[in-house]
Amino acid sequence: MNSISTVLLVIGVAFDLFGCIGLIRLPDVYNRLQSATKCVTLGTCSILLSLFFRYGFSDVGVKALIAIPLLFFASTVGAHALIRGSHIFGIKMTDKSIVDDYKDAK
Repeated sequence: MNSISTVLLVIGVAFDLFGCIGLIRLPDVYNRLQSATKCVTLGTCSILLSLFFRYGFSDVGVKALIAIPLLFFASTVGAHALIRGSHIFGIKMTDKSIVDDYKDAK
């Protein structure tokens, strides 16, 4: 169990790092939020799962299991609201963007 926990922890830290790099490197707010939502959510959930494998059904493990679905749903809904608000506010996409799903929605 200790090795599974370590592997999940390393994977989680790597995804969090990639998400942070995406926040810096990507060109517009829409791509940055996508990077933050997908990479950081997966990374943080992996870190929480590693805590569960390390501590089992103790206080720490149960809290980590409870936090995983809360984090998953809260971050995706929050990112969707931020992206929708950015689009309504009129923040333009980069010229390299191909699809604008909200262009007809008002």
